[in-house]
Amino acid sequence: MTQQLESIIGEVYHKERRNLFTFLTGAGISSDSGIPTYRGIDGIWVKGTQFHKPEEFGTLRYFKEHPEEVLQYSLFRKKMFESATPNESHFELSEIENILQDRFHLITQNIDNLHRRAGNQRIHEIHGNNREIKCSNGCKEIIALPEEIKGKNLEEDLTENDISLLTCKTCGHWMRPNILWFDEYYDEKTNKRFGSLKVAKNSGILFIVGTSGATSLPIAIAETALKYGAFIVDINTEDNNFTDLIRDKKNAVIIRERSTDVLKTIKEIIKNIAH
Repeated sequence: MTQQLESIIGEVYHKERRNLFTFLTGAGISSDSGIPTYRGIDGIWVKGTQFHKPEEFGTLRYFKEHPEEVLQYSLFRKKMFESATPNESHFELSEIENILQDRFHLITQNIDNLHRRAGNQRIHEIHGNNREIKCSNGCKEIIALPEEIKGKNLEEDLTENDISLLTCKTCGHWMRPNILWFDEYYDEKTNKRFGSLKVAKNSGILFIVGTSGATSLPIAIAETALKYGAFIVDINTEDNNFTDLIRDKKNAVIIRERSTDVLKTIKEIIKNIAH
């Protein structure tokens, strides 16, 4: 594996065009930080005696019917994210960015903020993030979640102050998390759709880390990178939707090892070439 990566990384590093090093990450990279996947069994939301699957309550439709419940869940996740700490994979990616500078881009499906807390800056958060809110009626700009609103335990309801702060000052509708729900489409404002595809187009190599490609934009990113001649490196513990896309491609490498170990190897290769 190491020799193959050395050859590919060396070739891309010395390219003059389409020479970006792009990393596409998903929930798997945050699992060592104790963040459960949104779609998995740990993502099931229990409210009273009702059990809700993510595909049900993680929708704009459900939010319009049960806004306080969805906001309560969002603040429960906020507390979970804030209690977690970045793991080795996050820090390896931060170090790789420090070496590559503006040749580095990180496209993440994660909303947990752990990449930023580890030090990454060139980030495209294609599923939005849990730091911000926006009007559910579509008015005004995306704003930071007010600091007065704290993360909550499962049984905690919204306070009167929470409700006031989560009400749009322009139209009086509820504010909502700035994330992509299951019944919504990718756009540029929240999801960096065109920006991430442009990065993919100019990538010399795309590393796919800890994501199965269960949604459309990550697959489109990989397809775009392939179309314009990038190498694809699939770093996951199991086969996935990306594997099906690249299995027979000459410019693809499939690695079935822990992301931390592989990212450490990638960092050392880049460091040696850069110096």
